[in-house]
Amino acid sequence: MQETLFEEKMSKIASLNGVNVYQIKAEKFKTNTINVFFHDNLSRENAAKNALLPAVLRRGCESLPTFQDISQYLEELYGAGFDCGVVKKGERQIIQFYIEYVSEKYTGETDNIFKKVFGLLYEIITKPVLENSTFKKEYMDQEKVNLKKLIESRVNDKLQYAVERCFEKMCEDEPYGIYEYGSVNDLESINGQNLYEHYKYFLKSLPMDVFITGKIDEDNLNWLIDELFQLERGNIKDVDISLVAKEVKEVKDITEKMSVSQGKLSLGFRTNTASNDKDYYTLLVYNGILGGGMHSKLFQNVREKASLAYYAFSRLEKFKGLMIISSGIELDNKDKAIDIILQQMDDIKAGNISDYEFDSTVKTIETGIKSLKDSQLQVVDFYLSQAIVNTNDTLDGIIEKVKSVSKKDVVAVAKKIRLDTIYFLTAGEKEQAE
Repeated sequence: MQETLFEEKMSKIASLNGVNVYQIKAEKFKTNTINVFFHDNLSRENAAKNALLPAVLRRGCESLPTFQDISQYLEELYGAGFDCGVVKKGERQIIQFYIEYVSEKYTGETDNIFKKVFGLLYEIITKPVLENSTFKKEYMDQEKVNLKKLIESRVNDKLQYAVERCFEKMCEDEPYGIYEYGSVNDLESINGQNLYEHYKYFLKSLPMDVFITGKIDEDNLNWLIDELFQLERGNIKDVDISLVAKEVKEVKDITEKMSVSQGKLSLGFRTNTASNDKDYYTLLVYNGILGGGMHSKLFQNVREKASLAYYAFSRLEKFKGLMIISSGIELDNKDKAIDIILQQMDDIKAGNISDYEFDSTVKTIETGIKSLKDSQLQVVDFYLSQAIVNTNDTLDGIIEKVKSVSKKDVVAVAKKIRLDTIYFLTAGEKEQAE
């Protein structure tokens, strides 16, 4: 039996007052999803507020004033799942609210689950629990503590911490250098009143994208659009496009010390290729050849042959046009590791790319893109990214573009990449002495 997958493209079915509604039809899944995204410029002023806001809103709404009430109601809706949070895409901070529920087709339910589910999501966003005309103090205090712990706990994952710190040092004078959850200092200045004022601004002014996936009745879609367009909106904020091109005048070399037994080396690069450039999918292939899997130059030559790294990979940040090379190394091997890593990049620039490296990369990218179709959330994220950078690629279209890339194309895109920052997380004097 042939499997029915997603349509070739998402379709925008409505747009008004900074609210865009998209539909992605899917027959493959037993569940449907509703995703609501609010877009803001990443800024020190608002980063912590935007991170705290969904955490407070999820605690309750007018008809279901506690999280326990919401959880119980979700169970009544055949175990529907709800979540919210923030994510950073380039120099854009996105506040997301998400709900997934079993399609009526599989429940035998005569009532309209879609309306109940969207009604819950909409009320959580628009009708929070208030106390003295502001957010409830108990919820505020608890969620500030939780967010503070989350920000402080980032050091626990040393690999990810080193990657994030390298990017932050690269872009310390740019919005991208701001941590997506803000800082503890900024968090401390937030109270119920100023967060509530920010909430009113958020609801009226931030661009809003709504993605519906699954098989949804047209009457339900029209009802949802009517509900959304009744939302009181004001002047809609223009959200900036991330700046990609930047000249590197001097390579930064930064060392930080922490209680680690293994050094974490991260090299940050400016690719000078934006995600809507025609060369972007060539850059995808370049990254795959360099450090995108077991077939890559970093894995084979830095980790396996030279035995200089416990792990070594490269990763793109598509919205800001950055690339990171991350490796775990012995504390004394920093200079050796840098030399052999940069040699792999020089080899690509010189056209030293084997058929195995090239063909394995294209196959790996194709497999990865096809695997996205197995997750509604990943497909929504893909099409959200398309909307952000104003491109209209499809998953299958990307595979075709990747397959059309040549080794000559890869060499050309390799020559545009510039090393910007060397970041090394190493041990303090105590750990080194031991």
